[in-house]
Formats: sequence, C-alpha cells, structure tokens
Amino acid sequence: MAQNAVPAENPGSEVSRRPARPIDLVHLARQCLGDAGLEHEILRLFDTTAKTYFARLQQSSTFDDLALNLHSLKGAASGVGAWSIADLARAAETELKAGRPLSPEQIDDIGVAVEEVSAFVAEMLSKEPI
Repeated sequence: MAQNAVPAENPGSEVSRRPARPIDLVHLARQCLGDAGLEHEILRLFDTTAKTYFARLQQSSTFDDLALNLHSLKGAASGVGAWSIADLARAAETELKAGRPLSPEQIDDIGVAVEEVSAFVAEMLSKEPI
C-alpha cells in the first residue's frame, strides 16, 4: 500500500530557516539590538539602497559593474534579513564569477524580490508610531 507522505525538510538546510516574510524581522531586531526606531531607520535606508543598486544593476554593462552591484545588493540584503534578495544576488554572482552571463530573467527575479521587499518595508513603516 502506497502512502502519500511529504518528505521532511532537512532541519539544517537553509530553506527551512528562511522566514515567510520578505524581511526576517527576528534577524533585523538582533542586528538593531531590539531598538524599534533603529529598525525603522535601517529599513528606510535599505529600501533606498536596494532600489539604487538594482537600478545600477540594470544599467551595468561590464563584468566589474555587474559584480559590484550584485555584491552590494547581497551584502545589504543579508544585513537586514532580506534573504530572497540576498539569495538571488548570491546565485547571480556565482554564475557571473563562473563565466556565465546573467540572463534577463535573473535580473527580473531580483527586481521582483526588490519590489516585494520594498512593499513590505512600506507596510512596516506605515505602522510606525508617530
């Protein structure tokens, strides 16, 4: 008799540690030592930074420009817990370093992740007490 079972994820895998939200709020809180005001300021800065580096990524035409903008996006996203952006930028950076060109789809995927995170940040900041 066959059973319909879903295989358990490896508890040590990166996927099992990823939050469902576009920003890992626990990670962000740790980075900001629990200071909600600092978290909101960091989110504002990150939103601007992510949009800026993504725009630069779209305009990049050289290996060095692509590598710099991907690396900058990855680092900034990792700092705040925007794992979707960090993971996509890391994968694209790996492809680029291996000598494979980035596809328009890879850049589009990063753009979608940046938009999702930006919308989440806007929602978070709209709930900020005045």
